[in-house]
Amino acid sequence: MVFACADSRVCPSVVLNFQPGEAFTIRNIANMVPPYDQTKYAGVGSAIEYAVIHLKVENIVVIGHSRCGGIKALMSVKDEGTTSTEFIESWVKIGLPAREKVKAQHAALPFADRCTQCEKEAVNVSLQNLLTYPFVKEGLQKKTLKLIGGHYDFVKGSFETWEP
Repeated sequence: MVFACADSRVCPSVVLNFQPGEAFTIRNIANMVPPYDQTKYAGVGSAIEYAVIHLKVENIVVIGHSRCGGIKALMSVKDEGTTSTEFIESWVKIGLPAREKVKAQHAALPFADRCTQCEKEAVNVSLQNLLTYPFVKEGLQKKTLKLIGGHYDFVKGSFETWEP
């Protein structure tokens, strides 16, 4: 199973050289995995449940990428709570823990570099959010499932992975 951004520059089948049928893919703004919530995030939750329980995927990979507009939006969210969009800001706020960590640890960096740091840190938040799904937790405990984080820099042509 792969979580990837909806950005057309980072199609996971192209980046990871998948053939049709090789990966169950969820694409959304900023490749976010929300925490377990049966009502608020039922679409994502049902996809994770289907992949883990019925498809018996062995890996869940969350891939962030360079120059992500969703992460730029997250880094630009107003602290006082005002919003300018109907859905985007609410969605990217899933990554607020990543934003706060980057702001605290990399405040001196230019905005673009803070965004790059947040692209990777938001993947870690999504990996942690996956642990809130009981069927994911069970798969990890039984060692039938593995979580992997990744970052694709399409400017440099590099791809890195890590495990939480």
